[in-house]
Amino acid sequence: MRQRELGLLALVVAVVGAAYVLAGLGESSSIPADVVPFLGVVFALFLVAHLAVRRLAPRADPLLVPIAALLNGLGYVLIARLDDGLAAQQAAWTAVGLVGFVATLAVVRRVRIFERYKYTIGLVAVGLVMLPLVPGIGLSINGARIWTRVGPVSFQPGEFAKIALAIFFAAYIVERRELLATSTTRIGRLAIPDLKYLAPLLLAWGASLVVMIFERDLGSALLFFVLFLVILWVATGRAFYLVVGGSLFAAGAYGSYLAFDHVADRVAIWLNPWDDPLGTGYQVIQATYALAWGGVAGTGLGQGIDGRIPYQETDFIFAIVGEELGLLGSSAVLISYLLVVGVGLRVAVRATDPFSKLLATGLTALVAIQSFVIMAGVTRLLPLTGVTLPFVSYGGSSLVSNWIVIALLVRVSDESNALEPGGDEPTTMTKASA
Repeated sequence: MRQRELGLLALVVAVVGAAYVLAGLGESSSIPADVVPFLGVVFALFLVAHLAVRRLAPRADPLLVPIAALLNGLGYVLIARLDDGLAAQQAAWTAVGLVGFVATLAVVRRVRIFERYKYTIGLVAVGLVMLPLVPGIGLSINGARIWTRVGPVSFQPGEFAKIALAIFFAAYIVERRELLATSTTRIGRLAIPDLKYLAPLLLAWGASLVVMIFERDLGSALLFFVLFLVILWVATGRAFYLVVGGSLFAAGAYGSYLAFDHVADRVAIWLNPWDDPLGTGYQVIQATYALAWGGVAGTGLGQGIDGRIPYQETDFIFAIVGEELGLLGSSAVLISYLLVVGVGLRVAVRATDPFSKLLATGLTALVAIQSFVIMAGVTRLLPLTGVTLPFVSYGGSSLVSNWIVIALLVRVSDESNALEPGGDEPTTMTKASA
């Protein structure tokens, strides 16, 4: 498996290098002078990730790292074309993200260790979510209070809170899945679980409303709540939770729409951005034009209209993909995310214990939901939420946290493959805990 992974990474380096050259040709009609050092750095970074997997998780699925590397590399090429200064920062964050990937594999030798500390991890997650509200360190940027500054470093705690929440939700629901799946109370003809076991659902609903109302972060609120619902549904198999959870979120969202101007503005922009084409609707309209001008094959890397869309490196980078790579390139990016989701769900199915299954499901759901929400926002399928496109958008917190997500999926995959028939003999620790 590791040879296949190395071959795929070599192909990724070639694709990313070709994209970098094409972007340079499209922008300045010349091959970038630093293309050889660029390829060397890209190859070295991804080789480090491969060697870490080969040493620390030799039985893991060979597709996860190459697909993440492809998306990361393509995102860097687009950011480098749009802003050289941000490209340097993104390169540094890529290195930090891969350090986080290697460190996670080195420290987390068995994911079930998290079950012992689920409540501590849950408290850490709540603390991270609330951190931007702390006076003095919380920052409000573009109306959303999701940033924290500690000294010279600013980051989004919510990007790391989502991982802690996935771990806590998986551990908590595994412990109570039988109670949550059992119907003991009747309301008319409807049989439902005991009402006291619905408390976690109500708490998750309340937490998502806190994020939506006080931090003005629609994307994180949606992400956290849907993450909980997905894990709960997979664990119990009860569609009841999806119906009740969806109804609660819809009620909360509608109440926020009536009570808060920033929520109403997002919905109004979504429904008709042409009401204010030079103001609030400007971004969405320009993104629509970019997707239209891209057509089927795109304008070509480096030949899009630079600077037309505000925050094009973050919230609207998918519009840049659509403009310069067209429908074909956008579809390739979408398929890459579908592959990550497919591999993640395969890892979940093959996992040997309930906690690992739910954790892999939750981590996969994080990538799937976040990718869908931002692409749907750019294409006006949903209102804009302000989340980043995993691995592709500019942003250090997002990039580092998503590499940690991949590392945890790699760890679960390695553990499950070690116990499959025909695999290597399990270690003493694995035998003892099986």
